[in-house]
Amino acid sequence: MNKFKHFSLVLLAATAFAASAVTPKVIAHRGYWRADGSAQNSIRSLVKADSIGCYASEFDVWMTSDSVLVVNHDSDINGIIIETSPSDIVLSQKLGNGETVPTLDAYLATASELPIRLVCELKTHNSRGLEKEAVKQILKAIEQYGLTERTDYITFSKDGFKNFIAMTPETSDVYFLNGDYVPEQIKFEGGKGIDYSLKTLKKHPEWIEQSHDLGLLVNVWTVDKESDMKWCIDHDVDFITTNEPELLQKLLKERSK
Repeated sequence: MNKFKHFSLVLLAATAFAASAVTPKVIAHRGYWRADGSAQNSIRSLVKADSIGCYASEFDVWMTSDSVLVVNHDSDINGIIIETSPSDIVLSQKLGNGETVPTLDAYLATASELPIRLVCELKTHNSRGLEKEAVKQILKAIEQYGLTERTDYITFSKDGFKNFIAMTPETSDVYFLNGDYVPEQIKFEGGKGIDYSLKTLKKHPEWIEQSHDLGLLVNVWTVDKESDMKWCIDHDVDFITTNEPELLQKLLKERSK
């Protein structure tokens, strides 16, 4: 083989590899809550994530004892256990930026005025009945605000995962957060992909390629260090969930040059 032909083949292979490489999309974890004046899962964090052009903003949903959906990560807020407390007490609690805990309605009302995509995490409740009812009400609220086609769903709960798959329209994507399921199981259950921790995917990097071979997508959380972001980019994940969205955006921009 002459040198020119060999060079052409190498260049062609390199071009094909570059074309097939995945450029991960940026998901702000609990919104862009490290921005000035923001707080985790606050309305402000959603607005800030949108303002810097994130692909999506992730948020967490609980149901109170009187069946009101609220946005918060932990099972309690200021010591108030959400799923066993009435909504008037939960919603009076203050976040770090001075906002009160938002209802899902308030959060979605703001989101409906923004272009950003949403990633809704159903928290694992002690009551499976309450959890199933939460899935029903979440989907109803998402539809009410016209957000069905740009909302994805994630959960650690196996029951919640199966309930979302059973109840969501085909336009919605459901991902599992618990690394107990291998990609083949996600495919069998009808999920859109895996949404596993960085620790899990570093332990099982082969799951990334296996997922893609099965037509599944791959998200990884929560990736805040530059070296870890580079690992995720190099391993062709589809989405990266991070508390540092601007750092990730900077790295992706540099990679695209």
